[in-house]
Formats: sequence, C-alpha cells, structure tokens
Amino acid sequence: MNDSNGYVYVADGQNNRIQVFNQSGYYVRKWGTTGTGNGQFNFPTGIAIDSNNGYVYVTDTNNERIQQFSLDGSFIRKWGSEGSSNGKFNHLTGVAVDSNGYVYVADKGNHRIQKFSRLGTFITKWGSRGSGDGQFDCPSRIATDQSNFIYVADSGNNRIQKFSSAGTFLEAWGRGSEGSDYGEFKAPRGVVLDEIDNMYVVDSGNNRIQKFSSEGSFLAAWGSEGSGEGQFNAPLALAIERRDSFLYVADTGNHRIQVLSLNGIFQKK
Repeated sequence: MNDSNGYVYVADGQNNRIQVFNQSGYYVRKWGTTGTGNGQFNFPTGIAIDSNNGYVYVTDTNNERIQQFSLDGSFIRKWGSEGSSNGKFNHLTGVAVDSNGYVYVADKGNHRIQKFSRLGTFITKWGSRGSGDGQFDCPSRIATDQSNFIYVADSGNNRIQKFSSAGTFLEAWGRGSEGSDYGEFKAPRGVVLDEIDNMYVVDSGNNRIQKFSSEGSFLAAWGSEGSGEGQFNAPLALAIERRDSFLYVADTGNHRIQVLSLNGIFQKK
C-alpha cells in the first residue's frame, strides 16, 4: 500500500512487522515485533493508508484485531478480538479506507464485511456464507474506488463483488467457478482501482494480474508461474502508486515486490 508521498508499506507477515520503502525500493523504516501488545503483531496481512488523516491500518490477523498507526509507525489505537459478534473477527485479512475515512474489513472466517469509523466504532456489516449475491466464501481483500464503492475479492467463490458503501450488492465479476480463461479467476486474492476506476485483480491461483474497465469489461492479463521478471508464485496483494502510475505486486511465493506499469510492463523488483 502507498501513501501520498509514494512510500510503499509492506505487511511482512512471517516477520511480524511493517516495512516501508521508497519508490526506488530502498528501505526507509520498519516497526513491529512478535507479540500481543500494542504495536506488536501475529502475522499481519493487510494494510490500508488514510493519507487524508495520516493513519495506517493493519490487519493483525492471528491477534484478531485492527491496529491503527501514524505514518511513521507510532501506535494510536486497536480494536477487535476473536468472535462472530459485531466488531469481532475470525481471521481478518483485508482492510480498506474510503475518502470519508470509513474503514472496511474483510472478516474472512466469518464470511462478511464489517464497516467502522476511523476510531474503531462499529457501523454495519454484511454477508454470510454462500454463493449468492452479497454472500461470501472466505473474502480475502477489499478496495474502494473514487466514488466509495466497495470491491471484495470473494476468493472461495472465484469472483469479485461490488457494493455500495452501505453494503448493497451491485454487481460481480467472474463466473463463480474456478477457471483460467480471461475474466475467470482461481482464488482471487487482491483488488485495487486506479484513478479512472480500472480494476486490477490478483488472480493468485493462475499466477497473473487481470485488468478490467470500470464497466467490468476485460482489458488485459499478464503474468505466469515462475521466478523471472513479470512472473509470479502465488501473488497475494497489490497497490497502485497513482502519481507515477506504478502497480506494486506482493509476489509472495518469490518473497519479493514487483513493480509494473499499469499496462503490465515490468519495471523493477
């Protein structure tokens, strides 16, 4: 995930820390150690940046909570615990922030999305386990667009679902069954939107990125399994640096970040 200055924030899950890099890939800072205290982590997986308010949100997955930090890594607050009632989580993975500062969490094990204020106050939730419209099977990542619509990588159902900020189902991409044709997915893990609301999806099981128009039309796909430039091994998440039109991909199985243009041209790693 990127802040307004172009710094890249990476959830280094197995090392229980957040690392920050500049656009050239040079290390800037880090924070976090293993544990349950404030500012400690047990397998952090997702990051969202609210540059308008200077906040970083991290899904502290195995501690079943959200932690909120300043951009320099200073701990601010936390919320959540294990459970299924409002404000509790079961293996939360993805987090996103809209332009109004509302925080959306992919509560994966509870097969739902939860919405909070920037202070962690529960607002609403939607979803249950299933394959119907507005239902989920292990939602893993979440994103917002310029109009504050919500996009969810519904991984177990091999599709992307789109909602209003109140949780009203709007449309879906993918056919609901595993596939490798263009426009189909195999365990999609990440989703992000650019400034004109083109959508980029980490099609993890197919080791590729797919790109769609704001109307959902397929535009392009790139990537294949491997360790070379522009190849992937179980990619997990992605972010856009809008100022310079870069796409950052967490190439998890290769233990690296790859930088691509928005047309899929390899830039660096």
